[in-house]
Amino acid sequence: MNRSLVLLPVLLGSLLLPACGVKAGDSCEGGGYTCFSETTALECRDRKWRTLPCRGPSGCSDEGQNVNCDLSGNLEGDACAQSAEGRGLCTADGKAVLECRMGLLVRVKECRVCSMDSTRVSCLP
Repeated sequence: MNRSLVLLPVLLGSLLLPACGVKAGDSCEGGGYTCFSETTALECRDRKWRTLPCRGPSGCSDEGQNVNCDLSGNLEGDACAQSAEGRGLCTADGKAVLECRMGLLVRVKECRVCSMDSTRVSCLP
């Protein structure tokens, strides 16, 4: 009898462990970000966690209070963060500019050469 009482909490604890982490679609409060995997971040937006791809070579990393998501390989149609609204980035092939509009990356300009520095995107026709 004592044996079954000991096993019950262990079994219940193991069933609850997967529920500890957040996933896309779960409810959330306020804003914020977290890494879901090496290549995916989650953003709390409109009271739900939503996925953000981090396709660049640095992927997604948590560094203290900061979540870094490398967007350099992201594609047209990928989700983008609310903090990136109106900002642009070059496509991986350097031939176009993508801009974050209403939560999605949209192709806004074709280029012969696209380049970026920490504050600007340059597109040479």
